[in-house]
Amino acid sequence: MFAAERRQLILEMVRANGAVSLRELARVVQTSEVTVRRDVRALEAEGLLDRRHGGAVLPGGFTRESGFPQKSHLATAEKTAIADLAANFVEEGEAIVVGAGTTTQELARRLARIPGLTVVTNSLLVAQALAHANRVEVVMTGGTLRGSNYALVGSGAEQSLQGLRVSRAFISGSGLTAERGLSTSNMLSASVDRALVQAAAEVVVLADHTKLGTDTMFQTVPTEVITRLVTDDPPAHDDRAHTELQALADQGVQIAVAGATGNPGGDEVPARRRALPGPRRGQAPAPGLRSAAAVLGEQGPAERERARVADLRRR
Repeated sequence: MFAAERRQLILEMVRANGAVSLRELARVVQTSEVTVRRDVRALEAEGLLDRRHGGAVLPGGFTRESGFPQKSHLATAEKTAIADLAANFVEEGEAIVVGAGTTTQELARRLARIPGLTVVTNSLLVAQALAHANRVEVVMTGGTLRGSNYALVGSGAEQSLQGLRVSRAFISGSGLTAERGLSTSNMLSASVDRALVQAAAEVVVLADHTKLGTDTMFQTVPTEVITRLVTDDPPAHDDRAHTELQALADQGVQIAVAGATGNPGGDEVPARRRALPGPRRGQAPAPGLRSAAAVLGEQGPAERERARVADLRRR
């Protein structure tokens, strides 16, 4: 492939997806990352795109959100590794929330093997992955369907999460920096993600290395609220991603790196952790899709009081 054709294809990929890693660009144009990096520099010099931490983005500093078809084909190996590792932090019988996204969808497929879970989500894709899971109860928020990522958003989604308390939230986004934390490109999605986070005692962010150092318009989770980041191992030449990981670790975020022998700033080997109290029923839930309000309404005074006391102890 000639340089002009290669660069045109690179430009079309970035325009279609908003942000693409060098690794993915090299795979599509069937050349080395060194050659792709040279092409990206040339396109940046023409003002057609910007280089950004191991990848290329649309010019202007803030990336726009890609649709689900584009996201589902980006960094697939990295998302799979992240989902495999993140599933280790979920215990049998826990109540958790899982946000929308292609990485959280991969996580949901693994959660289907963990019995006794209650999973609250605003994502149709997460719910679909768990709908037929044995002894996993899926609780869906209300809200308005946002077709680009198959998520429920708006006041209905946010109101259905009021009063909810679970052990931890698994959230993804469009970008992650030590300065601002997790962010996304859509205001409605950001608002629902904040409501999901407020319902959880701990916050686990799932983000592949291409999102490290990327800043988008709407902040969803400030850095000081993030308990743990589950990510993949950035390429050796991606100094900015490594620097961002260290900065996040310096601010107290536990880092779990899929495929790495050690995790900077966090656990060397992610161990399964004891379940924290959450708004679960007394017996193992049956599979099915139900509203958040229904589950909350089934809690008696004793369960609510135990959850309140447990929450105060954690604080």
